[in-house]
Amino acid sequence: MDSSFPQDLFCDRESVLATMHQKEQAIAPILEQQLGVKVVVPQGFNTDEFGTFTRDIKRAGDQQNAARLKVEKAMALTGLTLAFASEGSFGPHPAIPFVACDCEIVLLSDRTHDLEIVGQAISTETNYSHKSIQSLEAALTFAQQIGFPTHGLVALSEAQPTPSSHLVKGITDEAQLIETVTWFLKKFDQAHLETDMRAMYNPTRMKVIAQATEDLVYKISQRCPQCGCPGFAPAERKPGLPCGLCGSPTNSTLAVVHRCIKCDFSNVTYFQDGQEFADPTYCFFCNP
Repeated sequence: MDSSFPQDLFCDRESVLATMHQKEQAIAPILEQQLGVKVVVPQGFNTDEFGTFTRDIKRAGDQQNAARLKVEKAMALTGLTLAFASEGSFGPHPAIPFVACDCEIVLLSDRTHDLEIVGQAISTETNYSHKSIQSLEAALTFAQQIGFPTHGLVALSEAQPTPSSHLVKGITDEAQLIETVTWFLKKFDQAHLETDMRAMYNPTRMKVIAQATEDLVYKISQRCPQCGCPGFAPAERKPGLPCGLCGSPTNSTLAVVHRCIKCDFSNVTYFQDGQEFADPTYCFFCNP
């Protein structure tokens, strides 16, 4: 293996974490312990300009693009060459459409070695929810359902906000909730309540961010057999695992392709999970 990438690539380097929502609570301990980096958080850094969950500011592109913009600005502000950023997305699970999920990424950008590596975690453990209510009683019931007050709430005047919409974020105690909802009901006859998905108001999300950070650290530990570059991670999954009953190919994963982000070396691993046949439940012929 080529030694152009030393094993302690990040050890003792100062890095910047592009956050304003206290994500360092979930991310920094893992990075500092497992990579040996020192993590700093820039003062007055405004990540809301790259998009908000309340949709009053549209996200700049997809998750990875938004995270990339965050690290670029953080490095420009601090002059550091190593940066991390995370970005979350909430909606239907990609494999289970009627189940909500939290998809988190944590991106590493290293200008010194021209590297970008992304960790990811997808979890159904999320309180992501919203509801339009017409009474204080309904508001309190919804709050109880989503784990309030350890998980915060957002109140809006309408489900699809406009620049002129009324918006209250970070509701974390019952008195504040009652006062806010009472005001909305008096002024608009209803209120639209949403879970506050910002990390510091959502400990369930914080756990998934930590999982994505662990995935990032794992990918960094995976070195290309040819050039030694970190991030030798699965780049493609090939379907076709044969049905255990009739032998027909299914959509289940037959092989995983690992590809280097630097030299483009790749290898293919069959039956990565040790499973040589798919459950007939997933067969188009046995279970059409």
